[in-house]
Amino acid sequence: MTKMYGEMQEGFTEINSRINNLESEMRETKNKVIIIEQEHGKKLDTLFDGYKQNSDKLDRIEKEVSKQEEIILRRIK
Repeated sequence: MTKMYGEMQEGFTEINSRINNLESEMRETKNKVIIIEQEHGKKLDTLFDGYKQNSDKLDRIEKEVSKQEEIILRRIK
C-alpha cells in the first residue's frame, strides 16, 4: 500500500511539473502574441495613414482636373 502511495505521489509530482511547464510556455506565447499585435498595429496605422494621404492627393488632383475641364469647355463654347 505504501509503495502504491509513493508511486501515486511521484505521478502527481510529474503531472504538476508538466502543468507548470505548459503554463510557462503559455505565458511566453501570450507575451510574444502581444508583441506581434503591437508591431502589426503600428504597421497598419502607417499603411492607413499612407492610404489616407494618397486618397487626399487624388481628390486634390481630381478637383484640379475638373477646374481645367470647365475652363476648356468655356473656351470651346
